[in-house]
Parts: sequence; C-alpha cells; structure tokens
Amino acid sequence: MLEGKALIADTDMPLKLQIQAMKAASEALDLYDVFDSKSIAAHIKKKFDDGHGMGWQCVVGSNFGSFFTHSQGTFIYFTLETLNFLIFKGPSPSISSRVDIV
Repeated sequence: MLEGKALIADTDMPLKLQIQAMKAASEALDLYDVFDSKSIAAHIKKKFDDGHGMGWQCVVGSNFGSFFTHSQGTFIYFTLETLNFLIFKGPSPSISSRVDIV
C-alpha cells in the first residue's frame, strides 16, 4: 500500500473522503499496472459509486487538462507515484462549483 505518499494539489472534500480517495488510488495501483490508467480509474469510480452513490467521475494519467462542474465537497486532485488523480461527483441540480485543472 502507498497510503500517506499522496500529494494533494487541490480539494474541497472533507478529510474522511480525501483519505478514502487516496486509499482507493493506492489499492488500484496495487491491483493494476501503472500504465493501465483506465482500469485504475474504473476501480476508483466503482469504489466511490458503491460507497457514496452514483455519479462519481475519475480521471487518471500523467498529463491531462480538465474543466468541469462538480457537487460542492466532492472534488480532489492529487498525485500518487507518477500519476495524477482527479475524482469528483457530477453536479447536483442546485449547487455546484467549477474547477479548471491544467
């Protein structure tokens, strides 16, 4: 496990959810090759959908840009090993925030 080795670049998640995100990423890296970012992202998305309701999104890679709208309190962007992880839940109809990651 690689817990505790992540570097958070930005987040609005509660600490408990941040820890779950980094743990899910660490577990995925234990299960899949670092070059299999699609399987890593799918693993994390499934964990969050199962544990926190449907609508979670996950992007994993070493170089990507993004611009999205998310539900407040559900966004984290961090680095673990050589990969960047972007996890967020799609917007609720009433409250959302926009984030631009480059």
